Amino acid sequence: MQTQIPFTRSLHAAVLAAMALPLAAAAQSAEVLAAPEQALRLSDFTVVAETIRDDKVQAPFMPQTQGAVSFTGKKTIVIDFDAMPQIQTDNYRQAFSKTPGLLTSELSNASLLSLNYRGIGDPHESQNMLVLKDGIPFVLDPFGYPTVYYAPPFESVDRLEFVAGGAALLYGPQPSGTLNFVTHLPSREHLASLTTQHIFGSDNLYSTFSTLEGGIGGVGYLAHFDHRSGDSFRDRNSDFELNGGSVKFVLDAGRDARLIVDLDAYDADSGEPGGLTLARGAGLLTYEDARTQTQNLHDRVRVERTAAVVRYERDFAADASLSASVWASKFSRFSKRQNGSAFGRALTANNNTLTLHEYYTTAGEVRYRRDYTRGDDRQTFVVGATAMQIDSPISNRRGATADAEAGVRTYQAERDSQYLALFGEHVFRSGKLTVTPGARLEFLRQHVNEGQNDARTAAGRALLVTTDRTTQPLAGLGSTYEFGRGGEFYANVSTAYKPATYGDLIPTGAADTVSDRLEPGHVVNYEFGWRARPAPGAWIDVSAFAIDYDNRFGRVGSNLQNVGRSLNQGISAAAEIDLWRQFRSDDDQALSLAWHGNVQLLDAEFVSGPLEGRTPQFAPKLSVRSGLVLRLPGRLKLALLGTYLSEHFADDGNTRTATADWLIPAYTVFDLTAEAYAWRGQIAGRDAAVAVLAGVNNLFDEDYWSRVRSNGIDPANGRNFYAGLRFEF
Repeated sequence: MQTQIPFTRSLHAAVLAAMALPLAAAAQSAEVLAAPEQALRLSDFTVVAETIRDDKVQAPFMPQTQGAVSFTGKKTIVIDFDAMPQIQTDNYRQAFSKTPGLLTSELSNASLLSLNYRGIGDPHESQNMLVLKDGIPFVLDPFGYPTVYYAPPFESVDRLEFVAGGAALLYGPQPSGTLNFVTHLPSREHLASLTTQHIFGSDNLYSTFSTLEGGIGGVGYLAHFDHRSGDSFRDRNSDFELNGGSVKFVLDAGRDARLIVDLDAYDADSGEPGGLTLARGAGLLTYEDARTQTQNLHDRVRVERTAAVVRYERDFAADASLSASVWASKFSRFSKRQNGSAFGRALTANNNTLTLHEYYTTAGEVRYRRDYTRGDDRQTFVVGATAMQIDSPISNRRGATADAEAGVRTYQAERDSQYLALFGEHVFRSGKLTVTPGARLEFLRQHVNEGQNDARTAAGRALLVTTDRTTQPLAGLGSTYEFGRGGEFYANVSTAYKPATYGDLIPTGAADTVSDRLEPGHVVNYEFGWRARPAPGAWIDVSAFAIDYDNRFGRVGSNLQNVGRSLNQGISAAAEIDLWRQFRSDDDQALSLAWHGNVQLLDAEFVSGPLEGRTPQFAPKLSVRSGLVLRLPGRLKLALLGTYLSEHFADDGNTRTATADWLIPAYTVFDLTAEAYAWRGQIAGRDAAVAVLAGVNNLFDEDYWSRVRSNGIDPANGRNFYAGLRFEF
């Protein structure tokens, strides 16, 4: 690794420390920003969907109820993209600038999404987090293969809604919460409106996003096309190309009801350049020699996805809401990978493995919320059910060359899952206090049947077939108490779980075995905190948390089994304050200069099992994010954002050997981005505009990596640039 001069390190530390000042400032904002206007109560906010051209920043926390979902007493975060310049190339480091605890494992290219929360599990493909689009899962298989190879482009997204403890009660399994991409609704102001955007950047980046939307009478429509391509910064085989499109129709079905139809198509082809090592020796690709080296010259992953969602929503006066959805999707994931992979070592095998996964999903869900009055207080209950059928065939072929596209089949298995969940919560209110018990009962059947496994057959072993049935009860208790100016205490105790994947139930290795008593991973989340909007332009959220994760999956020798228990605990604090607003009293459309900052202190450790005393992977003890955002709605947005993560391990074993070092050193990264309207006027009597978008990612050219896999260190991108135009008509 390159050594930076002390002045640069000192500059980074000084800038990031200064940017964290809003934590202290916002803590005193109840006094500093006290004003004669009415205090803001959390329960009074209603988060609504916006159109692409709306530019209104919504509340930083979810309301107590939204539609047919209750968020009362849960840890929630709203990431509104209107609050900052438009984020390019889906830079999640920038997207989570206001969010403590969400960690991004950055890839050389944009082939998949890798996130974790509070050190729970490997972030690779976000396998421990349930990811949704408008409330519908878009992972390949939420149970047997919960990986993310697709995500909606940021240009199509109004906001991200993240739910931590209690998320499993709302949406189902995964131990580290739920991230919901809320996409735009069509504008019906005109019969047709057009937006087209074109961005060019370093390493041959080209990104375009175009929309056509409009409406007539009770029908609105919104169509978009998304394309991104580039070479990344690695020497070879780091190119990527993504194409996606979506068509959304909104049909009014009476004064208080609507029908939403959403159709998606997507395909992507990405190179996998592989990993490097810190060691030196024959055949090793040493990081310090050149961080741009390529290990895998031919490895690719290709993804295709089509999906259709139909949702009916209805509000019954002001005291009830119904949402019913059905959806179907087809997902395929094809990879070709040269055999003989090793940590940071050049590959020499003259053959490869071709793997094809397919996922066919049909599902439905209904949710109902009802409010009623008892005494002087409004009470709320919500109930619902979700059902899914997923068929997931898989096959492997052996190619005769390192870059073969076809080969002889060596493995084939039929896999499927059937799932039913029944859930409900009740919000009891008494004055300033709410208490919300909730329960969810999940029924999951997973079946795997090996039709071919040449490695197992050659070893004289029989092919395997298994059926696993899980009945999983989940429960939670949340509570809030209004305290202070526009604020509340909140507390939550809730359970979650992680079901066995198909690979856990039947591993493909000939010598691998599985415990007869493989139990789902079991999680208990504890959280206590205070959040508030003490005055316009200021908010704060501080909490203490603990995550008790038992029955974690792992390997002892060749046997897959439950290997132990971890405890992740710490303190999370986030705040924002509009410095400019202290000197004015006008509306939200005026100039703002907002500081935000957040910090997470995390103590994570395996407390039982073969890894006892070690630190879980991707669990940095300290993470700090902060930023300064200048915003003039409809005219200008300028942001300087900083991220710091302390050193942490990329594996649960905390491996540090001469050839394979899994430690990720501490790093600090800054980004500078801008969005400005260069022209506003009219064309043919219609409003039109041209906006300029530009940015510098990794402003100080930090030399770092945030991801280590079994094939080595995956370096993060150095300083890179982008610029482009958006035309609106």
